[in-house]
Amino acid sequence: MNLPSFAIKRPVTTLMMFLLVLVLGVVSITRINVELLPEMTFPVASVITTYEGVGPQEVENLVTRPLEGVLATVANIEKITTFSAAGQSVAILEFNWDTDMDFALLDVREKIDLIKGYLPDGVEDPLVFKFDSSMMPIINLTLSGDTDLVTLKKLADEEIKPALERLGGIASVDVAGGLDSLIKVEVDPIKLHAYGLTLQNITQVLQAENLNLPGGTVQLGNLELMVRTTGEFQRLEQIANLNIPSARGAVVKLKDVATVSFTYDEVKSYVLFNGRPAVGISVQKETDANTVNTARRVLRELERIKRDLPAGVELDIVMNQADFIQFAIDNLKSNAVTGGLLAIAILFVFLRNLASTLIIGVAIPISIITTFVVMYLSKLELNMMTLGGLALGVGMLVDNAIVVLENIFRFRDEGYGLREAAVEGSTEVGMAILASSLTTIVVFLPVVFMGGMTAQFFRELSLTVTFSLLVSLFVAQTLIPLLSSRFLHIKKKPKPEETAGYGGRKERLGWYKKWLAWSLAHRKTVILAVVLLMVISLAMLFRLGAEFIPEMDQGLITIQIGMPKGTVLRETERVVQQVEKEVFALPEVEMVATTVGGGGLSLSGHGMGYSAASSDHASLTIRLVEKQKRSRSANQVAEVLRTQIGQIPGAEIQVQTAGMSISGGKPVNIKLKGPDFDRLGAIADDLVGIIEAVEGTREVESSLDEGRPELQVRIDRERASAVGLNVYTVASYLRTAIAGSTATTFKVGGEEYDVVVSLQKNERGLAGLSQLMIPTPLGTQVPLGEIADLHIVEGPLVITRQDQERMVTISAALSGRDLSSAVREINAKVQSYPLPPGYSIEIGGEAEEMFSAFRDLLLALLLAVIFVYMIMASQFESLLQPFIIMFTVPLGFIGAVWGLAVAGMYVSVPALLGMIMLAGIVVNNGIVLVDYVNILRKRGHTAEEALMMAGPIRFRPIMMTALTTILGLVPMAVGTGDGAEMQAPMAVTVIGGLTVATFLTLIVVPVFYLSFEMISRKRKSRREQRAAQRATGII
Repeated sequence: MNLPSFAIKRPVTTLMMFLLVLVLGVVSITRINVELLPEMTFPVASVITTYEGVGPQEVENLVTRPLEGVLATVANIEKITTFSAAGQSVAILEFNWDTDMDFALLDVREKIDLIKGYLPDGVEDPLVFKFDSSMMPIINLTLSGDTDLVTLKKLADEEIKPALERLGGIASVDVAGGLDSLIKVEVDPIKLHAYGLTLQNITQVLQAENLNLPGGTVQLGNLELMVRTTGEFQRLEQIANLNIPSARGAVVKLKDVATVSFTYDEVKSYVLFNGRPAVGISVQKETDANTVNTARRVLRELERIKRDLPAGVELDIVMNQADFIQFAIDNLKSNAVTGGLLAIAILFVFLRNLASTLIIGVAIPISIITTFVVMYLSKLELNMMTLGGLALGVGMLVDNAIVVLENIFRFRDEGYGLREAAVEGSTEVGMAILASSLTTIVVFLPVVFMGGMTAQFFRELSLTVTFSLLVSLFVAQTLIPLLSSRFLHIKKKPKPEETAGYGGRKERLGWYKKWLAWSLAHRKTVILAVVLLMVISLAMLFRLGAEFIPEMDQGLITIQIGMPKGTVLRETERVVQQVEKEVFALPEVEMVATTVGGGGLSLSGHGMGYSAASSDHASLTIRLVEKQKRSRSANQVAEVLRTQIGQIPGAEIQVQTAGMSISGGKPVNIKLKGPDFDRLGAIADDLVGIIEAVEGTREVESSLDEGRPELQVRIDRERASAVGLNVYTVASYLRTAIAGSTATTFKVGGEEYDVVVSLQKNERGLAGLSQLMIPTPLGTQVPLGEIADLHIVEGPLVITRQDQERMVTISAALSGRDLSSAVREINAKVQSYPLPPGYSIEIGGEAEEMFSAFRDLLLALLLAVIFVYMIMASQFESLLQPFIIMFTVPLGFIGAVWGLAVAGMYVSVPALLGMIMLAGIVVNNGIVLVDYVNILRKRGHTAEEALMMAGPIRFRPIMMTALTTILGLVPMAVGTGDGAEMQAPMAVTVIGGLTVATFLTLIVVPVFYLSFEMISRKRKSRREQRAAQRATGII
């Protein structure tokens, strides 16, 4: 079916069809989910096993190693990383990217069931979790004000948390910091021993005296009454005056041996907001919930909550993912609109006809809106990748329309009628624009079918560009001919000879004619110049440097403070105050949220890591003012902070920007594996020194931390058993004495408070514990020092293993240097390090992801070139002519490299994707040119005549299509808004490549065409000579 003819003959049908699409498009736009990036399913699971009271080495040998053995047999497993800490084993399982995680988790649980019976007694059942990106909070809040932390914690727990958890899309709300009220019963051990009492005596009496119990029913006349014994404590004095019977027959009041007070639980960590004590609140969304919509619901609820808060209490937003998402999406929308307007403006400059410009201008919004319909039906989200695809394609959306309209315009200019020009002009270039669209689309096929993180990241961009180009092709063959047949009014001229088009442009493009004629006459010089440019560009490529994915400036900076192991919270807070003083002095800082204390499983500088909760650690989250209101980037502000706070004595301080690092942690990550931890530690120290000497590295550290000091109580089993004690009994009593045990609860004013029994704090030192009296089953008490030895030693470490080998990682951040060159230099140096047998070094982290992604994309580029050749071979029904056009691909490569060099950008995954796109875009101009050359040759012109005619005739559509694409990408290339860093390298690559390739195509493609033609003529001439010689009998 001839689409242009159908559209012109059935205008109402065509109009209704596009009207339907517009209505569906508007509906689709309102229903498409909005996210920052495509939903990424990481094939990662974790297995967490608890074994209380056991050290890291015992956990490693008794729990971690057996689990590793069975987990290694799980199908599709790629990597197993384990962390053995005191009382806990954590295994991180990484699977191949195409793994069905639901089946994988079933397999993991089945394998664990096989070994559970062989694990030691006391080991809790392993828990299996699937990694879910929604575990990361979408909003972080702080609650602060002119009131105590107890009230703030109560407001957060009882008012804010329930209100937010009731909202749709919210999975959980966590509260951190604040103070928990409780009743402390702090016992004097000397008085306790004098009265012959034990901590268990006190705990048992508190439990027995604080009861309300039903006693059945009694009848009183015609009434049946419930009997209840009420003995719960009503006042604090009742607890203090409680009688404790002693073994010696005396009755002792609790206040005679202990201090009873209404106080707070021991503070192990707390939160500060802009230097003031606060309570932290983090909000996690459900897996399938939309981030922006969920955040909007939370913000509306927060407005309601703020109105009901007491005077002087403030609820502040520290981080809101939705803000950055919305800003980034709005920025891309703005770039797309600006690019579209620039594309339309360049059309008017070339066509100098308002009707023609408006006809093509209509193609952009209609193509975009139609694309939204296809996106919605394909379940694609509106994110930076899909919108980036539309912004990239906004200039290309009019390419087909330009070629069609320009050809219709030429037919009208040559005297054809409205309908005749519309049909003939559209039909003549139909195959050319179909081939050019397919060559652009086909380059995305390798990306769509790739595996790994890169494919997940860029698949939606590829699909969006593909959808939009297919839609634009349909628009160019239906709507453009229809509108042209109605509104393209040009003064009709008599039909000229075929050469008129060529001659009409002779005067206007005389300079181009001269260059073209000279180039055709000096083909070897032109080819040599192109080869020389290629060699120079290739050399430049290796000097550009490379990175994985450009980091986006989200206006967030994190500072990690590490104190010597065992440092008390008060000393850590002193350093935090010094750091906060420097932070608040910076004009770019809007707010600071600080957490003192903390730990657990996290993404650290080493990637995935594990650390125990500790008073020697603090972290600061700094939010900067909006990007448009500051002159320095987040990286520049972070560099200033490193200089100002990096030398605070007694602290290790790391400053990082919270960008979009895909792998998490620092970019440089070296894995050192071997059997002995002492040897690993020595080698790691050497490697840290080697890496620190590499230019551009900073904050180099080993994951093998120093041990934490601890007081170890080593029970002498012989002496303990002689008095009827065992290790468990002594350890339990010690835990009650030091950590305390909850005896009962105290209810007052509708609130419940734990009643915790422990030793007085000043009796928990080495001397006090040595004299602690331990009750025996024989009714006597013995000092702890008589049955145990007490020593202060360096406590155990977290033992990290990967693929059943012990592992230490050395990580480093970079400053002023690209990842690729830094890793190459580091790798060269560490590989020359003399490792003992059984030890190995390998590159990991972001560098590993980068090299893997580059390999995949280079393969995709090769496949894209092959696919483009196949499309052109099919169009021209020739195996030779596509090679002529394929020479435009290296021309695009030259421009891409120079574009990145001028813009000062590294080669990255977006830049390589831009080069893949170029492979399909730059050939389009060559297709349009060669296709018309072939048409002219079929009309009887020689190759030289056809080239000299086709160049000027196709000059205008080639320049228009190139400039609309280039100008459509300019806002994205120079964009400074949120998220612009992700798209800029792709836009710069396409702009640079297309700019150079367009100008060179108009010269180089004719040169190669004629060169191939001359070779073909010589071969034909030799064949004819041999045939003639055979005919005359010479041969």
